[in-house]
Amino acid sequence: MTPSLDPHFRPIYERMRTAPAIDYRAMPIGEARKTFEALAQPWNEGAPALAAVREFTVRTAAGQMRARLYEPAADALANGLVVYVHGGGWTFGSVDTHDGTMRNLAQASGCAVLGMDYRLAPEHPFPAPLDDVLAALAFAADGGLGRPVDMGRIALAGDSAGANLALAALLARRDRRQTLPPTAALFYGCYAPIFDTASHERLGDGSFFFSTAIMQWYWGNFLGPLPADTAALAAPLRASLQGLPPLYLNAAGLDPLLDDTLLLAEKLAHAGIPFRLDVFPGVVHGFLRMTRELPAAQAAIAAAATHIREVFGR
Repeated sequence: MTPSLDPHFRPIYERMRTAPAIDYRAMPIGEARKTFEALAQPWNEGAPALAAVREFTVRTAAGQMRARLYEPAADALANGLVVYVHGGGWTFGSVDTHDGTMRNLAQASGCAVLGMDYRLAPEHPFPAPLDDVLAALAFAADGGLGRPVDMGRIALAGDSAGANLALAALLARRDRRQTLPPTAALFYGCYAPIFDTASHERLGDGSFFFSTAIMQWYWGNFLGPLPADTAALAAPLRASLQGLPPLYLNAAGLDPLLDDTLLLAEKLAHAGIPFRLDVFPGVVHGFLRMTRELPAAQAAIAAAATHIREVFGR
C-alpha cells in the first residue's frame, strides 16, 4: 500500500517505520502517558512564536483544570476564540502534546486559541472529559480570560478523540437549549465505537501507525461501564444532528477512522447541516501535527482557519 503515500509524507513514513513499535496497552498507564508526552514533543518543534501564551486555571465541578491561551497578536480575542480539544484516545494528551498545533491554528486564524487538560480515561471515563470541555466553554464565555467572550465568537475545534468531544459539546449545549458556538473544526475524529467499516478493514492492521486494536482499547477506556452500542453523547454519530451549526470536517486517507468522518458527513447532509469536507489522501491519522515538514498538514490548518474566519465574518 505504500505507493499510495503522499510523496511529501513518504520520508516521514520511512523514518517513523524504523522507530521501535510501542504498545501502550502493555504499559502501566502512568508510564504510557509519560512516553506519549515525550514522543509528542519533537512534533512541536518549529511552531511559531506568538505575541503571548498564558496559563489559566479553570474551576470545574470536579476541581481545577489547567488551560492555556495562545494569542497570535495583541487583543486577538477581539477576532474570536477557538476552544481546542486535544486528541489522544481520551487516554493521553495535554496542552503540551498539542502545543504546536494550537500555535499554528492561532497564527493561521488570527484568533486566540484556548486548550485545556480535560480529565483522562480510564480513571475518568465519559462523561468527565465532555464535562470539562463544557466547563472550558463556560469559563471563556463568563470572563475567565479577563473579559467575557460572546458565544457567537467562540469556535470549537479538536482532533481525533478531541473532535469527538467537540462535536459532543455542541450536541450537549443544543440539548440543554444553550447558545451554540457558530462552528466547529473536526480533524479525523472518532464518532462511534464501530470497527467493521471499510476503512478499518482496509487500514486497521497498524501498517500506518494506528490500528483498529488500539482504537478498541481507547473506546473501552472512554466508555467505562457504558456498552459499545450506547446512544449517549460518547458516540455523537448516533445522535440527531439537527440544529448544529456549519462544520469543517477533515480526514486522512490512510486512517482507519476515515469512514467515521465520511459517515458523519453523510448524516450531516441528510440533516441539512452545511459542512465542508476535506479528505487528504496519502497521509495518516495524526498528520496535523506534522506542519513543519508536510504541506498537507499546513493546508489542513489553513483550510480550518479560513473556515473559522469566514464564520466569524472576517
